[in-house]
Amino acid sequence: MPGKEETKHIASLARLGLSEEETAKIQKELSKILDYFKLIQEVDVSGIKPTYYPLAVKNVLREDRDKVFSSDPELNKKLIEAFPEKEERRLKVKAIL
Repeated sequence: MPGKEETKHIASLARLGLSEEETAKIQKELSKILDYFKLIQEVDVSGIKPTYYPLAVKNVLREDRDKVFSSDPELNKKLIEAFPEKEERRLKVKAIL
């Protein structure tokens, strides 16, 4: 169980102003938390692979294709010609960031 002075020190680090009653209550709660950490340390995790992120997440990107999505080639040509700034078949737009 952490002592009264240790509890006051921890409270001051957290910038908490505690009364004597609150200090006693926090002291008991800290003791329970530390006991729980001791319990967790007893668990054998030697055969368990570390998990850095709880979900299996990966970036999902679409295939980079160099084509306009319309199936009408004449419409594609008109749209590209109507765009104010272009370079070959690529359309130039203002930066977002």
